[in-house]
Amino acid sequence: MAQQTAQQRITREDLEAKFRETQESFQGKLEDKKQTLVTIGVVVGIILLLLFFVLGKRAGKKKTTFVDIRRV
Repeated sequence: MAQQTAQQRITREDLEAKFRETQESFQGKLEDKKQTLVTIGVVVGIILLLLFFVLGKRAGKKKTTFVDIRRV
């Protein structure tokens, strides 16, 4: 078997066919996962937006110190 592979030459067409097959495999998997990833991204974005809103609202309610300057 080693002699057969040593005698066969790998052509450009062989490489292109293998690369095309690999790329199509990855593209198929990516298309399957794409919708899930978009949904997860949107949900995480909404959660972060709400978190920042709540934290900002709380920070705005904290008591601040007023320094009163009077002329003597």
